[in-house]
This record gives sequence, structure tokens and C-alpha cells, in this order.
Amino acid sequence: MKTIRTPLMASAAMALVLSAGAAGAETIRFWTTEEQPERLARQEAMAAAFSEASGHEVEVIPVTESDLGTRATAAYAAGDLPDVIYHPLSYALPWAEAGILDPDAASDVIEDLGADTFAPGALNMASFDGGYASVPADGWTQMIVYRADLFEEAGLEPPTSYANVEAALDALHNPPEMYGFVAATKVDEAFMSQVLEHVFLANGVSPVGPDGFAPLDEAKTTEVLEFYKTIAEASPPGDLYWDQSRTLYFSGNAAMIIWSPFILDELAGLRDSAPPTINDDPTSPELASKTGIVTNFSGPSNPDGAAWASVNMFGITGDASTDAAIDFVKYSMDQGYVDTLAIAPEGKFPIRRGTEDDPEAFVSAWSELPVGVDRKAPLGGLYPQEMIDEIVAGLDVAQRWGVEDGQLALASKMINSQVVNRVVREFIDGQIDASAAVAELNEELGAIE
Repeated sequence: MKTIRTPLMASAAMALVLSAGAAGAETIRFWTTEEQPERLARQEAMAAAFSEASGHEVEVIPVTESDLGTRATAAYAAGDLPDVIYHPLSYALPWAEAGILDPDAASDVIEDLGADTFAPGALNMASFDGGYASVPADGWTQMIVYRADLFEEAGLEPPTSYANVEAALDALHNPPEMYGFVAATKVDEAFMSQVLEHVFLANGVSPVGPDGFAPLDEAKTTEVLEFYKTIAEASPPGDLYWDQSRTLYFSGNAAMIIWSPFILDELAGLRDSAPPTINDDPTSPELASKTGIVTNFSGPSNPDGAAWASVNMFGITGDASTDAAIDFVKYSMDQGYVDTLAIAPEGKFPIRRGTEDDPEAFVSAWSELPVGVDRKAPLGGLYPQEMIDEIVAGLDVAQRWGVEDGQLALASKMINSQVVNRVVREFIDGQIDASAAVAELNEELGAIE
């Protein structure tokens, strides 16, 4: 058996070898939703490295994310679950409650690796019955992307709050040369749902509580509605979603947008299919050099703010060869963790920051991983350290409706209904006032079960 020689991980590697030797070699099955050929090849290489280190074999099985729920339910009924499933946050608590996942095994992994080495916001999302439903692996936080150069020239504070955004709109909104914002207004786009949830969370407003539906507070919700109307009025007319947001920011005609981190490589001219057009060179990093980002965003009724996050997890199933599955997940979150993040670094922020001995080891390594499609460069070479720190820090305070209350499933139904999108659009279009909007939201969201 080959010995792992990475100094950072030596003790963990030794524990892995001892565990594998004690349990005997197993063959485990690993379901992954990262099924694109290049990403799948990376996972197969990582599985091979784990096999060499541990003696356990891993069969990597791609599963389309939209099929994951039905396949897991069917496999559970047939007693044929895989050992480990890479899955989105939305399945963690329902699967733990149904017996598909083994929370004790996930809790053992987190305890062994050190809970304090994980981003607390992401770890809270996995909290279940005094332990953890699943092991948070990676994630990304939605960002306010803004023209830091224009903010600095105008003496503006970064857009970390409703008030700071509104101050920036007063100073920078000058259409059509410069729109202050490009707000999501296309009701049937999931993008609008995602942006709105972030803006509601920023002001501490959620339609769910521990017992299910929780009526929206009228005063706090009115603050949300008025803010969203303000940014919509500083946006171009029409039904806007991610496409117009990116296009106008890339052309230099928008001061602020809300987007995912998948924009970071495009901003730097690394993707030919989405080039910045702020100048005549589509490969120029000029726009990236003028850009700042904010992940934790606050409203007047919630000064601590919130970050909206998408989180993926390693779930160990109730049918697993538990010891071998634990070893595989620990490997994927420790000596193999940089390889886990390298699958798509621009969208896989390190939820585990480092080890007990080197608390920032994985953040440092991640920032040097190449991103991009047609050209490659590390995020750490494109953006300053304070921006890298802001990107990663969002996971410390990451939230989603329903997670803390164990009501993520209900919250997801509410979001997918697009009721919030429709009512907010009615309000910003002047069809109803704030009081009527809150009443309509409470009536329609309260009817969802």
C-alpha cells in the first residue's frame, strides 16, 4: 500500500490507512451529480487515488441531479442505495428523516476532521438532531457584483446594505450610459426567485418558521418591497434576468448586479462565449480589476445581514459499508479536498477552510486553482486577497429559507411556486401597494403545504 506523503495530511492519512486495514477492503458505490465528462474524469482519478491509499475500491456513478430524488427513493425502497451520494442541500434533512442518510456516520466524519475547520453557516445547514445529516462539501454564495472603481471615485461605501445600495444609486444611476442596478424582474425565471430570497434574507424576513408557514411581518416586508422597487426603478425596463444583468455589466453600463460566482472567470476574459465588452479586447482582465463583490448583505431590520448560499454535501447512506464510506468522505474532505474543489473552483468554495494545524490550508490552495474555459488563471491571480476573503467568508453566515427551522422542503415549494416573484412584480409595477402585497403573499404562501 502506497503511503500518502503530503505533510499537511500525514496524520489523517495514517488514520485512513489504519481504518482501512482494520475494516478490510470494500467496494463502495458513489453517486455524483457532477456528470460532465471533465468533472467525472476528475472524480474517477480521485477515487483511484483513494483506492491506492486505502485498499477500498470506489465505483463512481453519474446521476442527473433532476433524477436524484426519484432514484434515491427507489433505491431505498429496494434496499439498493449506494454508499455515498454527492447531493444538494435540499435533500439533506428530508433524506436523514426518511432513513436514506446515516446522520451518525456524517457526524463522525465532521467530528474526526474538526467541526471548527468548517464554515459555520454551511455546517448549520447540515444540523440534524444534535448532529449532522450530511457532510457539507462545497458551495457558493450569491454576490452583489459592483464597480469598485466608480464607488471609490464617488466616495461611496461598498454595497453591503440596503442603505449603501440606495446611496450608490443616487450617485451613479445615469441611464442609458449607466444604470444603477439590473434587478431581476422576469417572474418565470428561477433567477428572480434566487435574488429575491437573498434580498428577503438580508432583512431577516422568511415565510417559514419551526411550525411551517410563518406570516410575514408587514413592517419588515414593506422595507424589502420598497428596496426592491428602488433597485428595479434604477434598472432598464422590461423582463430582466441573468442574461441582461451580465450583458449590461460586461458592457460597462451597470454599476451593480446580483449574480453567482460563475461570473468571476468571465469577468476576467477567460470564456469566449461570454466576453466582457467594456473595451475592444474580449480577453482583457480590465473589468475584473475594476470589480468588487459583496456576499453578506443587510437590511435595516437585520443589521447582521445574510448570505444566500448553494451548498453540496457528501451523504453517507443507511445501506453503506459504513467504515469504508466514512474513509472515502474523510479522504474527499482532507487529503483529496483540493481535488474535490478543483472539479469547478469558481463554483466550489472551500467549506472546510483548512486543518487544525493549518486553518487556511484549503483556502490558500483553492485560490491558486485555475479557473476559466478558453483560458485559465487562478482566482488569486485575478482578484486581490481581500476579495478572495470576502468570497469565502459568505459561507460563514450562509442562510436559506427554512434551513434553521427544518422547513427547507416547504420553503422550496414556496419558492418554486413563484408566488413571491409575481406579487413583488405586481408591487414594483404599481398594481398594488405594500400592505396589499404583504396580505397577498401571506394568503398565497399560507395555502402551500
